[in-house]
Amino acid sequence: NLIENKKIFYENSIVVGAVINNGSAIIVNEFLDELCFLAETAGGKVLRRFIQKLEKPNPKTFIGSGKIQEIQFFIKNNDISSVIFDDELSPSQQLNLEKIFRCKIIDRTGLILDIFAQRAKTSYAKTQVQLAQYEYLMPRLKGLWTHLERQKGGIGMRGPGETEIETDRRIVRDKVSLLKKKLSTIDKQMSVQRGNRGKLVRVALVGYTNVGKSTIMNQISKSKVFAEDKLFATLDTTVRKVVIENLPFLLSDTVGFIRKLPTQLIESFKSTLSEIEESDILLHIVDVSHPNYQQHIDSVDVILNEINCGDKETIIVFNKVDKLKNMPLKNSKTKIYISAIEKLNFDFLKNTLYEKVSKIHEKRFPYNNYLYPKIES
Repeated sequence: NLIENKKIFYENSIVVGAVINNGSAIIVNEFLDELCFLAETAGGKVLRRFIQKLEKPNPKTFIGSGKIQEIQFFIKNNDISSVIFDDELSPSQQLNLEKIFRCKIIDRTGLILDIFAQRAKTSYAKTQVQLAQYEYLMPRLKGLWTHLERQKGGIGMRGPGETEIETDRRIVRDKVSLLKKKLSTIDKQMSVQRGNRGKLVRVALVGYTNVGKSTIMNQISKSKVFAEDKLFATLDTTVRKVVIENLPFLLSDTVGFIRKLPTQLIESFKSTLSEIEESDILLHIVDVSHPNYQQHIDSVDVILNEINCGDKETIIVFNKVDKLKNMPLKNSKTKIYISAIEKLNFDFLKNTLYEKVSKIHEKRFPYNNYLYPKIES
């Protein structure tokens, strides 16, 4: 069931969503669109999606018996390796479904953790992901035993350590404790590094995943931050010193947000998010070509409020306007329409950023203002 294409193995998968308690089928389909993109990013090939209307989830299997039979038939006839649920499953639900379907059962949280495990490059990012994985796996150790017995690979199997079967909760708790101590040490080091940057004005790029933050970072800072048209291409915060018309400031690229972001990841990546907390200005990047961009804006705002950054000065940057036709571009000091790929309206963005940064700079360095002459916007 593994298809080789350009040295990438795609795993046959199906996705499952539920319309619960008179919810909106349209919204559930939107979530499944995103889930399919997540599955593709993780290395899956989604062959079909299943949706069931429920008054409330079945405590044993989440979905009803009729839908289970329908999915069983499809799995049997299409060589499916993994069933991916859009909602978070309890450990018992996951175990029961694995026994019924005889294949891997992954929920949205597990899928996102798997992508993070693939994307983590630095020791710091890997430690953060491992902590989130262990906290997610701890109540699922019984189910993990069956995973390891079968020695499966692919989506959802990139665990933090599978050389020994983790059946002893005490061992896992010890590992969680060690990882937290390790992160605490790194956090202190990073805090010192941030303090050593002095009083330079800080600008942070925030936004939904895959909206073009890293591309914009590269264009403004003339650096080479990794950018790719996939979800969560960037996990590590990258900070660059940028100079516009002799005015220096720090620009940071941060991890992208997503709807239903697992709480384990928000907790584990608090240090990464602290770059946002310590910033003076936020550039909220939005993929305006996405049909659900308004929901993306709302999701980012929710997380910003959770980390007490909702009241920071923000410029909303609507990216990817090159994908739209006949859209009026009404730029202002708080809303700017650009194309990072084609550098459309980049001068306006830089001038607006210059004005915002210079105002803060004048307050912090009142005796050095003569060094930074204002430019026409």
